[in-house]
Amino acid sequence: MNSSAFIACDESVIRGTRAGDSPCPEQAKPWVLAATIVGSSMAFIDTSVVNVALPAIQADLAAAVREAQWIVNAYMLMLGALLLVGGAAGDRFGRRRVFIIGVTVFAAASVACAWAPNAGALIAARAVQGVGGAMLVPGSLAIISAMFPEQERGRAIGTWAGASALTTALGPVLGGWLVDTWSWRIIFLINVPIAVVAVALTIWRMPESRDEASDVSVDWAGGALAVVGLGALAYGLTLASEQGWRGAIVLGSLALAIVMLSSFLWREARASHPMMPLELFRSRNFSGANAITLLLYFALGGAMFFIPFNLIRIQGYSAALAGAAFLPFSLIMGVLSRWSGGLIDRYGARTLLTVGPAIVGIGFALLAVPGIGGSYWTTFLPPMVVVGFGMAVSVAPLTTSVMRAVDDRHAGVASGINNATARIAGMLAVAVLGMVAVAAFGKAVDERVDRMSLSNETRALVRAEIPKLAEAQPPRSMEEAQRDELQQAFKESFVYSFRLVSLVAAALAFASAVCGWLTIEPNRRS
Repeated sequence: MNSSAFIACDESVIRGTRAGDSPCPEQAKPWVLAATIVGSSMAFIDTSVVNVALPAIQADLAAAVREAQWIVNAYMLMLGALLLVGGAAGDRFGRRRVFIIGVTVFAAASVACAWAPNAGALIAARAVQGVGGAMLVPGSLAIISAMFPEQERGRAIGTWAGASALTTALGPVLGGWLVDTWSWRIIFLINVPIAVVAVALTIWRMPESRDEASDVSVDWAGGALAVVGLGALAYGLTLASEQGWRGAIVLGSLALAIVMLSSFLWREARASHPMMPLELFRSRNFSGANAITLLLYFALGGAMFFIPFNLIRIQGYSAALAGAAFLPFSLIMGVLSRWSGGLIDRYGARTLLTVGPAIVGIGFALLAVPGIGGSYWTTFLPPMVVVGFGMAVSVAPLTTSVMRAVDDRHAGVASGINNATARIAGMLAVAVLGMVAVAAFGKAVDERVDRMSLSNETRALVRAEIPKLAEAQPPRSMEEAQRDELQQAFKESFVYSFRLVSLVAAALAFASAVCGWLTIEPNRRS
């Protein structure tokens, strides 16, 4: 999931803060706001930058696409599964304390990412980053809610959201430039000075706050079950692209996922203080909004994972230019999301949640049009603009539908659930659509190789390159003319797989539009 959507969803958390709010001295408020912006910007920059750096990371570490998927998914898994746990821990043990711990963990894990000697070490460090993000991201808004009185809260949240949207938009450009100029490892090291500033401001000027209510509890068991269950599910789906559905590890992972996720639901239905109260899903609007979120962000997360590979490895863009290619999407979404919020009372959330995702679906369908070559202005810019506009129309009514479906005391939890749904949808999309892409790529490569005069030994070497997708390289033993022909075959095959992924994403976006029409009650007004 992209962080712009996260910003929009979590602005509503302010309604959920009640007991234990601590007053903040007037002179400390600007510093508190600065600390939360600086701290949370690490997570937002990291989310948007890593995708642009993935082609360079995959090439440098000689990673298969499965490992590239987990470089993204390890972070998304821990962040999505532990968001609600992180927020509850802040309420229970102190928001300032948990925020500092989260920033510190994130920074330390960033250093480990920068020095990772192989893909496995990088994946492990990314998982730890996700744990840190799950503590600092929900904590930043909870701190603002506790430190600012109600009449000042909206402006403070707006400042935080605007700064976060700016860092999200500029992150891919900055990250791409760093990758081109130095190394992909630098994108992780820039988190260290940011963390130092955030921790210093927090210790220096931020008062502690916590929820003093007696029923505040942290659902550690629920968080653990969610992490293991979702991790096993994603691992099984990712591995299926290489081993097939009958592989023992694949079947074992999926069986473990079923057991763990079933146990998670069983616990949440019976726990006295669950991280995900299941009774909220009795609301048609709440269930519908989360179903829309799952479908829409599944489509978005999957497509956005593959776009940098297409731009950099197939179209020949530099990493910086590939990052800049995302600017229209980020800017349109950031600028127009507030405008679309004003349309809710006029047209109703149901209409907007039908029209917006449908526009996104058209944008993803346009992504399936470009081949190899051509100007950015006529190939990738139009779909980026259309997808950005569709998401801008969708985000505000999606958030509004979630928040209006619950009472005020559940507002923070409802927002957190919707946020986690978006993150988990992106994680599953990378796993599932990665499987689709590898299968399509392999089929297209086989068809093109069959037209070439290659020995059985060379064919086996070519087949071994298929899991690398855009990073596939012709065997060095081939003659130069054949190498060039095979390299072109690899590029054409990737375009074929990218088109299929884009069309699947378009279908899911259209499905979310249908879901919006069928599940969201019409004319929901304040």
